[in-house]
Amino acid sequence: MRRFNQSFPPFYSQFVSSEVQAQNLRLAYALYQTRKAVVQMQDEGRKTVVCLAYRNRPSLLSDLFGVFTAFNLSVHGIHLYGQIYSPHLVFIRTIVSRDGHSLSSQTKLSLERAIHECLAGVFRVHETLALEFDLKAGLKDVQVSFYFDPVFHLPTLLVDVDNQPGAFYRVMTALAQEDLTVVNLNLMLRRKQTRFIFYLLGPDSTPAMPEFLGQKLALSIQQRLQGDPA
Repeated sequence: MRRFNQSFPPFYSQFVSSEVQAQNLRLAYALYQTRKAVVQMQDEGRKTVVCLAYRNRPSLLSDLFGVFTAFNLSVHGIHLYGQIYSPHLVFIRTIVSRDGHSLSSQTKLSLERAIHECLAGVFRVHETLALEFDLKAGLKDVQVSFYFDPVFHLPTLLVDVDNQPGAFYRVMTALAQEDLTVVNLNLMLRRKQTRFIFYLLGPDSTPAMPEFLGQKLALSIQQRLQGDPA
């Protein structure tokens, strides 16, 4: 366990429960055995928990939330634990529902298959969503700011957006377009607005990022989300 934990940010061993650490280690072993993404689901009341273990990459969250959006799922919470050193695995636990209920057995099977196919490049979810959403249109009331977190010692982006269809997917895609890898994520859901706090690795997969580059990335992401990719 100690050797496994050394690949994560320093706060991982301190702040993440031993139960979650053990679960992530089991998922990593399953990933090692199968050599493909591990997707597991279980119901918790009227919601379903979707667990994903895979090698981290900038497009991962965009792919995952693209599938969630295509399945018309509501997201109620997310926990993400990414390694900052090789092999750069990431463990994502997302709480979802559809129409106020947990997912049916058939929907779970279809969702698992879609996640695998999207990660493999077979299911082109982005093309599918482009037919449903005007992805070039800007989101309302977007604010993006950058800072270097003094506790987690990681470059951090704070993103505030109004709740609207496709917003989660749009935010994740904007980060992917800047080649940013997320290694931890805090999500604050409000009635009219969602706040994302992304802890990142930079474009060269290092936990360091100059202030000027961080500010430039924050401005670029805000422009993308506002519908102005320039």
